[in-house]
Amino acid sequence: MEESKLKAAGLFASLSPRELERVAGVTDEIVVPAGTRLIHEGDFAHEFLLILTGSAEVSRAGAPIATLGPGDFAGEIGAVRDVRRNATVTAATALTAIVMTARDLRQISEEIPSVAAQIDAAIAARSPDASLDGR
Repeated sequence: MEESKLKAAGLFASLSPRELERVAGVTDEIVVPAGTRLIHEGDFAHEFLLILTGSAEVSRAGAPIATLGPGDFAGEIGAVRDVRRNATVTAATALTAIVMTARDLRQISEEIPSVAAQIDAAIAARSPDASLDGR
């Protein structure tokens, strides 16, 4: 993964060159067409993704709950907590994303506190038991 693309992504923007190099070593770039299901509600979590271009729709139990765009990420709850996916994420447009395994995300979060803080904040806001979606 190119470090310059990581630097342009909000989650990794403040990382040092050494930290960017570490993250680049465990990430890949994917390009998918509109309509591709990236994350399936109820599946085991094996990866985390960060959108570079395009948009994705998030749904829970078939009901739309959010739209994600460049700089947004998905899959962090299942990846960090090692639980099943709590939502489905589908590419609404052609989409380019950074992807890393759940194991690598957990390791990066342990090694780089600024990444862990942003992931933890997103988990708190997006968890099914949080008030965000009224559950």
